[in-house]
Amino acid sequence: MTHIRIGSRGSELALWQANHVRRQLEQLGCSVDIIVIKTQGDAIQHLSFDKLEGKGFFTKEIEQALLDNTVDLAVHSHKDLETTPPVGLIIAAVSEREDPADLLLVSKNAVDKDNIWMLKVGAVVGTSSARRKSQVIRFRDDVEIKDLRGNVPTRIQKLREGHYDAILLAKAGVDRLQIDLSEFEVLRLDPTEFVPAPAQGVLALQIRESDTELCTILQRMNHPEVQQRINVERKVLNLMQGGCQLPLGVYCDEEHIVYVSHARHWEECSSWYEYATDDLEGLAEVIAEDLRQTTADE
Repeated sequence: MTHIRIGSRGSELALWQANHVRRQLEQLGCSVDIIVIKTQGDAIQHLSFDKLEGKGFFTKEIEQALLDNTVDLAVHSHKDLETTPPVGLIIAAVSEREDPADLLLVSKNAVDKDNIWMLKVGAVVGTSSARRKSQVIRFRDDVEIKDLRGNVPTRIQKLREGHYDAILLAKAGVDRLQIDLSEFEVLRLDPTEFVPAPAQGVLALQIRESDTELCTILQRMNHPEVQQRINVERKVLNLMQGGCQLPLGVYCDEEHIVYVSHARHWEECSSWYEYATDDLEGLAEVIAEDLRQTTADE
């Protein structure tokens, strides 16, 4: 029997993801342990996400454990990974894609049904994502944006305690944790309009490149169609030389229509683009060149 050591962050969501993969591996006849690894992103709570995300702050320690052979498999939220992988590591498989949309959770006392998103004028909206900030400005330039850190339950508790009138979260994480949101007004933001992060809603299964036996096992769990679509999304991110500190959203839907949101800085209103094609090959390069040209023209 193949024994696999999964490395995971210790948050509730990260452990849900690791256990989700563990159950699939056990169905394939493997034995599995989960080893919790604390990352720099977990330890540093005073910096906003635009200073952390996309730079490996949530993944580097786990990747090092792979390279050191203290774990065999890392389960990541794919959007947390840098687009250039460390030498010696590969993504052996990707998961099915949960709903990639963002959610807006609104306190009941901040609801105003006459406004976009049913959110009162001048509301305080919590998010530390540069991508989300620039898109909030596009839809609601009257609101105050305030940084929000912590894992998913912590962020929701901060909304509950009145530190914010509304907060933004990835729907996939909330769905996976089956969190009761009945005390809030909950709006699913259409991912073709409020564009998610590249690979949002997808898990990445990362291993050592040399571990061919495990790669063969994980290929049985891979979702090639999802992989094809998120490769376009992450290639745009790579070509724009940005992590999540770049105000960039890219979403390729099941019809291979690609939606893009982009700004030079989070304090700027984002621009929105749509690309329809029969062939995804080379599309990321076209999108990145368009974005660079538009930025140069401004």
